[in-house]
Amino acid sequence: MSSADAPGSSWPAVLTWRALEAPRMESVRVQMNGKRIKAAGRIIAGACDEHPAFSASYDLVTDESGVTKRLSVRAAVAAGESQISISRDSQGFWLIDSASPTRSDFDGALDTELVWSPFFNTLAIRRLGLHTADATDQQVPVVYVGLPGLTARAETLTYRGGPTEFEVDSPMGHSRVTVDSDGFVVGYDGMAHRI
Repeated sequence: MSSADAPGSSWPAVLTWRALEAPRMESVRVQMNGKRIKAAGRIIAGACDEHPAFSASYDLVTDESGVTKRLSVRAAVAAGESQISISRDSQGFWLIDSASPTRSDFDGALDTELVWSPFFNTLAIRRLGLHTADATDQQVPVVYVGLPGLTARAETLTYRGGPTEFEVDSPMGHSRVTVDSDGFVVGYDGMAHRI
């Protein structure tokens, strides 16, 4: 058991990733108590073939079992700003507050995923305890948030392997993700590494 998983412990830290082949960085301040996570982060990106120049900030809160309770994201591009707020109610429905409000179960999703963010892969890994034992294939439905347009849709991620290295299938393709002993992403092959 890591110190972050000990009852009553707190784990404040700032984690930062640099993209490998794109002009993009992510930095997030994480507070943790057991499986509960509170995070405030930012992604800064220059224009490239994958996306226009943008900046995005997010705030995330999970419950004591690691299930996402709330995610709010604000994004800015040259033409202006937009924001989206996502929350999960007690009946398991997600409420999406954006340009077109939505209420959906998103195929039973318990996690959110923000495109181009290594941090968000940590949510399912920690919630399911994949970083503590070798795992069988895990199909993980998520509310998948696109950047910089802030769209939300149902997607499924697949995790294979563990406890420190996973093969991940996502809408971005197939990749290998390595994590530290607390389940936080260290490297995301082809996308980013922690600095």
